[in-house]
Amino acid sequence: MAPTKEEERKLNEYKDDSPVKLGPAERFLKAVLDVPFAFKRVDAMLYIANFESEVDYLKKSFETLESACEELRNSRMFMKLLEAVLKTGNRMNVGTNRGDAHAFKLDTLLKLADVKGADGKTTLLHFVVQEIIRTEGARFSTSNDAPSSTLNDDAKCRKLGLQVVSGLSSELTNVKKAAAMDSDVLSSDVSKLSKGISDIKEVVKLNETTGLDESNQKFSESMNRFMKMAEEEIIRIQAQESVALSLVKEITEYFHGNSAKEEAHPFRIFMVVRDFLTVLDRVCKEVGMINERTIVSSAHKFPVPVNPMLAQVLGVTPKRPYSSSDDEST
Repeated sequence: MAPTKEEERKLNEYKDDSPVKLGPAERFLKAVLDVPFAFKRVDAMLYIANFESEVDYLKKSFETLESACEELRNSRMFMKLLEAVLKTGNRMNVGTNRGDAHAFKLDTLLKLADVKGADGKTTLLHFVVQEIIRTEGARFSTSNDAPSSTLNDDAKCRKLGLQVVSGLSSELTNVKKAAAMDSDVLSSDVSKLSKGISDIKEVVKLNETTGLDESNQKFSESMNRFMKMAEEEIIRIQAQESVALSLVKEITEYFHGNSAKEEAHPFRIFMVVRDFLTVLDRVCKEVGMINERTIVSSAHKFPVPVNPMLAQVLGVTPKRPYSSSDDEST
């Protein structure tokens, strides 16, 4: 609502005996203009009023980024899933120069649901999930001294394994939160906090030029106390920002090998995982429905006819159809 220079000039030149009467809004603005540097003072007070909430927001944001990196690095199930995808690709390409890969780009996860079998419904991700719930269910059953020996036990085993895989989404909660963040916005918010202190210093200097009467002196003292506290807080925020961004860079290099390629979108890794988790949740529900309708037996697996499209996904050439019975260790 600050007036333009022209409006300010007209208001200052206005005389009470003018035949044109000012409306309520104009009278208010004219009164405000009598206060030295009024709008700069208002900006300073707005900055102070919002400072605590802005700092809390930035602290929580950087803490979320740190937790997201820790979740990705320490998630056993996420690593298990990546391992299963890698083993599936290598198993399908035995005998080729691409059959002994040691890694793949994380973006590949988003394409697993696009590679469909001959039925047009079953995808490569369905197969990977089925394999993991089988091995995970067996793992938990063994740890509980309850080996799977009957059809009923096998069904319970798979149900338990499915619960473990389905829990990945809730395990990576902070990853999903981090995916919604914008690195440019966070950086801009930190810069605005720092710039706000400079603006307050300017207001204090302007205030002192008008003379140090009691009112101006109290204003300057109040601003100086705040600036001392705020500058220390901003230094802590900047340090936390540096640590968080460093961890994001490390986790990006851990999964992609070269973080320089992701400099334009430093939080992209979280977006990829979040989008994959959305697809994984859907596939887990579908696999659960399939398992409920199917009599599970040790002789009945979940074969997926390999589609040639897999070559485009994993960058390899499939040699023959692959089913869970080919490799019990996948």
